[in-house]
Order: sequence, then structure tokens, then C-alpha cells
Amino acid sequence: MKRIFFALAFASFFWSCKTAGVAIFTKPVIENVAVAINLNDVNDDKVLVTITAPKISTDEVTYSIPKIVPGTYSIDNYGKFIEDFKAFDNKGTALTIAKTDDNTWSIKNAKTVAKVTYLVNDTFDTEKGSGFGNSDIFSPAGTNIDAGKNFMLNMHGFVGFFQDKKDLPYNVSISHPATLWGATSMTDRDVSDTNDLFTTTRYAELVENPIMYAKPDYTTFTIDGMEILIGVYSPTGKVTAESITSEMKTMMTAQKNFLGKINATKKYSVLLYLSTMTDTDAKGFGALEHPTATTVVLPEMMPKSELVKSMVDVVSHEFFHIVTPLSIHSKEIHDFDYNAPKMSEHLWMYEGVTEYFANLFQINQGLITEEDFLNRMSEKIANANAMNDTMPFTTMSANVLNEPYKAQYLNVYEKGALIGMCLDIIIREKSNGERGILDLMQKLSNEYGPSKPFNDNELFAKITSFTYPEVGTFLETYVSGPTPIPYDTFLAKVGITKSLKKVPTNVFLKGQVPYITVNQQTKEIIVIPNSELNDFYKNLDLKGGDIIVAINEKSFSLENIYEMISVSETWKENDPIAIKIKRNGKEQIIKGKVKLPYEEKEGLNTTDSSKKALKEAWLKG
Repeated sequence: MKRIFFALAFASFFWSCKTAGVAIFTKPVIENVAVAINLNDVNDDKVLVTITAPKISTDEVTYSIPKIVPGTYSIDNYGKFIEDFKAFDNKGTALTIAKTDDNTWSIKNAKTVAKVTYLVNDTFDTEKGSGFGNSDIFSPAGTNIDAGKNFMLNMHGFVGFFQDKKDLPYNVSISHPATLWGATSMTDRDVSDTNDLFTTTRYAELVENPIMYAKPDYTTFTIDGMEILIGVYSPTGKVTAESITSEMKTMMTAQKNFLGKINATKKYSVLLYLSTMTDTDAKGFGALEHPTATTVVLPEMMPKSELVKSMVDVVSHEFFHIVTPLSIHSKEIHDFDYNAPKMSEHLWMYEGVTEYFANLFQINQGLITEEDFLNRMSEKIANANAMNDTMPFTTMSANVLNEPYKAQYLNVYEKGALIGMCLDIIIREKSNGERGILDLMQKLSNEYGPSKPFNDNELFAKITSFTYPEVGTFLETYVSGPTPIPYDTFLAKVGITKSLKKVPTNVFLKGQVPYITVNQQTKEIIVIPNSELNDFYKNLDLKGGDIIVAINEKSFSLENIYEMISVSETWKENDPIAIKIKRNGKEQIIKGKVKLPYEEKEGLNTTDSSKKALKEAWLKG
């Protein structure tokens, strides 16, 4: 999973398998769970789901919707979005049911149950957008119901499971308008234009295969035997699949080249949903991984350049999850309990190494410069140091659903990635540059693979056996222990040291403090009065209370303020600029040149040329 946070400081201003016995000479009957989802008859923004039950041998049985799903690390209670749950026998007689918690229904006289029905509400309608850690369901793991336009089917929000029946095959029939097409990595086994039929070997496989229905807008291409699908839903048509495919193909080709022997899937889908950011639309931006797909949610208002950058960021991260946890994972993940989850100790690997790869492959494949890569690692060091640096990572991981560990989850993208970096450097040093952490992950993938999980408490020993004693010492000291990582020590091995440097900052933000606000009634963007303005404002003689009407002839207001902030990130020192403002009720145009604000930040630089060979092996090997 990867979350993206867009201008958080502005938030307060902008948004107040089992086979039945058979007789000889007869065709085997495979017991399954049949699901029917009706996307044609949407009433009150709700979708009807009908489940045909397998044979139940107990007097009472439960049907559950997930409380949590893999990759989210949060309790979401999808059952809260289910209404009017009913159970019937084969004569259509209603059976007695009882809701035992937010996500589970108990059915009496269960041996006679023939089907259950219920209505599903979507989650996008409920999002408040108040940031990480709120009660919102993370949008890429959520659901959308927009009749005739879009349906985001993360299947865990629509389909549940009967007690002890999760390992049965699932046959899912989806009726839909002929104008909508379902983008997914699954194969449609129905040739009809208005009905799709998907089959999976068990419930866990179904949950890992999202479907996005929308007006057909997709591209496909093949990389080294892997078929890639890019599906897009853009409410206004501003973004098309074709418009982003070139950049996605370049990125994913580089990823495949980087991974080399690791190739866990033959088809991969990227499902991009673009939000209007209205009251009833998605506000949790980022992506969620699956073995053969990634769901991505971003704001439609983003400029294309920023959209593509965000897609590269989140999709590259999610794609690398085909290595871990999808190919290398513990029993807690392999036999995931959707309603009473036990979490694994190894988020440092599942999310941290994945995030490290998402950055390393870009320097390795020539997509970014060495300076870019080192700047990213420097930022991660600063972010990690701002969190609890003495909390053992394995302890945090195993308890991530509860406080105080939950508050430290975001460190998986910071310190988790740095753990991967340090391990990579250690392995490179000990092998004289010949091997790195990618080699380790290939060995672990060969040892385990998608169908063979490891025991949590045995992983460190296995990693050490594949590498060096120093790797085991690092893991015990800095990952399962409370000792902060001395990054200087490990970076020095590849000739890199810390140094102070002046870097340009956002003209509209100082850290998380904004220089502008919004009039909620008029939707005008206002320079905050009585604030100490930076060099950008001083150079143009902008003053507190000025209303920004337009920049370089492009009008801005609350509706497209994110675009204004994004465009400002592309400005260079001394670029010509013309800003139309309203001051004391009168409009005027101020012309001049961009003067960027700078601040001193701790960065990373190469200072020891004697370590060049090892550094090159690390970054380019």
C-alpha cells in the first residue's frame, strides 16, 4: 500500500477448494459459492448482491464481510456498508438471522439455506478526507457506486464468505450496462456485452482481483511476456489511458529489467480512478497492491506532469509488491484472517524493502540522477528521525493495528526503506559489490514462493544463512532491537556523508505552514494577512490580504488550487511571471521574475572517491 498526501497543511482551509463425492460414470460436481452482483438496478446508491450457498452441514452458520484486508494495516469494518441482509431456503422462505458484530451475520436452520441477499453501500460517499489515521477507508481499498458511470469493485466490499468455506471456488456473475466495461486481471468467461463471469479458486483470490467498471478507456502492452493493462476512469475525460501509457510503459519496462529473474505474474492491471474531490467522492490518495493489479486513486484536477509523477511513485511501489509480500510472506499473510487478524513482524520487508526498490530501480535504470536518489534517501532519514526511532520495528509491525504502534505505521516507508538500503550496502560490501539485497530477495523467492509461507521467527536466520553474519547482527540490533540506525556508518562504506545545502522550497508553504488561505464563501485565494512572507512575495511586492486571481493568465480559485500549487513546483529561479491580484477591491497585474525561497537542509553527498567502485555496484549493479 502507498499513501500520498497532497498539501496537508491546506486541508483545514479547503475541506472544513473442496470436491463432492460422486458416483461412478458421473461427472464430478465441484462445490462452489455462486455470487450475482447487479450493477443495472441501482437504488438509492446501493447494489444488490445475491449469494447462492454451498452445502451447509451445521445447524447454524455465519456469513462474514471482512473487517480488514491484506495491505491496508487498518481495521475498516466493511460490514458497516451492508444493509437488508436476508437468508432464504430453496422454497424462498426467510430464515432467522442475527447480526453478531459489524461484519458477521448468524443464520439459523443453516442446513436449509439456499441463498443470502443484501444491499451494498459504497465507501467513497463517506470519506471526510481529514488525513491518515481517521475513520475513512483508504480510497484504493474502498468502493464506488455511481450508476451508469463508474463502479469500483474492490471485491471485499461486496462479497463475503460462509464459515469454513473460504477455500471453495467462487463463481461471480456481474450484470452491468452495455456502455460499461470491467477492467481487471481476471478473465471474463461470459461473451455477453451485459454480463461478466469470473471464477477464482478461493475467496482470497477473489479479494485480490479488483474490477473497475466504466466507459471503456484502456490500453494494453506486453513487457517480457507480461501483459499490462492500464484502465482509467476520468469523470470529465481530462485524462485518458493513452495519455499516460508512454510513461507507464517506460517505468514498468525499467522495473522488469531491474527484477530480472523475479517474474511472478503473466498479467498485471493498473486501475486508475480520478476523483472530483466533491463531498461524495474519494479523498484518500495513493494505491493498494494485489498480486496481479494495483488500484490507484488520485485527484482529477492534478496537472498531467504531477499526475504522471504520482503514478510513477505509487505504481512502482505497488508493482514491486509482486516480490514481497506476494512471493515472500509469512503464515500470517498466507492464511490471512479477515475478521481476527494476526499481523506479521516483517513490515520492514513487505513495505520497507518494496519502497526501497521503488527508488533504487530508478537510479539503477537511469530514470533519475544520483543526486535525486541521494536527496530521496536524505528526506527519508529526516522523516524517520522525526518518528519514534527506538521502537523495535518488528514489535511495531506485529502490533500495527493498535496504539501506540499504529501511529508509527508511516515509518515503514521511511525507516523501512532505509533498513533495505543499509542491508543492501552491507551485502555489497561483504560480496565485493557482486551481490545486493535484490539477490537476497531472489533467493528468498526461490526458497518460498507464493504458496510456501515462512514462520515469522525463522526469517532472520534464513536471511543470515543466505548472506553474512553481519546481516544477522544488523537485523537483531536495528530491526528487532531498540537501537537507532547509525546511517552515517553505513553510508560511509560507499563514500557518502551528510552535509548542509541550500534547497528551494515551495513558494506557498513553509514546512506545513501555508502562506495562503481560502475564503470559503467566495472561493478566492488570499495571501494570509500579517504573516512573514518569503522572498517570492517580497520580490513581487505581494502583500498580506492580496487576492490571487490568476497566474500567467491562468485563473485560480478553490476549485483548482491544487493545480496552482503543483504548477509552482515547476517554477525555476528568474522565470518570468505575471500575477493578477485584487488589492483593496481593485484588480492589477504584477509582473516580474520568480525568486524562490531557500532553506538549509541536511543532504547527502559523495565525498570519498576511494569507495567509488562499491558505490557504483550499489547504485548501478
